[in-house]
Amino acid sequence: MEGLIPVRLRDSGQVFFYQPNNNQVKEGDYVIVEHDRGLDYGKVIPASEVEEASASKEPHKKIIRPAKEADLKQIAENRGKAKEAFVTCLNKITEHKLEMKLVQAEYSFDRSKIVFYFTANGRVDFRNLVKDLAKIFKARIELRQIGVRDEARFFGGFGSCGRELCCAKFLKDFEPVTIKMAKEEGLPLNPPKISGLCGRLMCCLYFEYETYKILSKGLPREGENVNTPQGKGKVLSVNVFKRSASVQLEDGGFIEVSYKEKEHDK
Repeated sequence: MEGLIPVRLRDSGQVFFYQPNNNQVKEGDYVIVEHDRGLDYGKVIPASEVEEASASKEPHKKIIRPAKEADLKQIAENRGKAKEAFVTCLNKITEHKLEMKLVQAEYSFDRSKIVFYFTANGRVDFRNLVKDLAKIFKARIELRQIGVRDEARFFGGFGSCGRELCCAKFLKDFEPVTIKMAKEEGLPLNPPKISGLCGRLMCCLYFEYETYKILSKGLPREGENVNTPQGKGKVLSVNVFKRSASVQLEDGGFIEVSYKEKEHDK
C-alpha cells in the first residue's frame, strides 16, 4: 500500500488506509478523515501493524487534515456523549428484553453516526432497538456484534504475567489458540491457569508456539526413559530454554543432562 497512510479509526481498533492528500502526518498523530458518508477521526499507526491484505478494495478515502486543538476538544466531548448514549442504549436493551451485552459506544467525529458494540451467544434481532435509538439520537445507528476477545481488547487490563494484555497492546488479529499449544509449552492443563481475562485460552500461547517447537526439537519428554553418560534414567522435567533435562537414574541419583552439545554436533 505504497503512499497510503494506515489509520486506526476512532477508539475501536479498526484500521483503514487513507490517501495523505498532501497532508504531512506521522505515526501517533490524530487526523480527521473522510469515512462512511461523513467525517471521522483516527490515529496514524505504523504500517507494520496492519497487513495489506486486510485493506479495503474500495477507492481509498482521504485524510482531511491533522487534528487541531478544536478537533481534539470535540473528540473528547464525543467520548463523553458516547458514555451517555451507552446508558440510554443499555436501558433500551432491557426494555426490549434482548439477550445481548453492551460493551462500548462510539460517536463518529461529526456525530452523524453512533456505533454500539455488543456480545451475544447467538444472533439477535435488534431492528426495533435500532429504530428507537435513531429516533432518540437523530443519527445513523450501527450495532456491531463482537467476540469476548474483542471485549477484553476494549477494556484492556493486565494478564497473569503482570504485563498489559497482548490483545490491547500489540496483537493485530486473533488467531485460533488450541490446547495442543499449552501442552507443547508444558503448562498445566488447568483452564484458569491457561485462560486470559476473556475466558479463552491465552493469546500468548499462539505466538510463542513456533518458538517452543523450535527449542523443543531434540529434547526428551517428561516421563521418557533416556540413556545418559551415567546410565539409564527417567526424565523428571525439561528446561526448554536451557535445553536441559533433569533425570533420575536407576540407582536413585539425580543429574542434569544438557542437550546443547548434541545440537552442535549435528
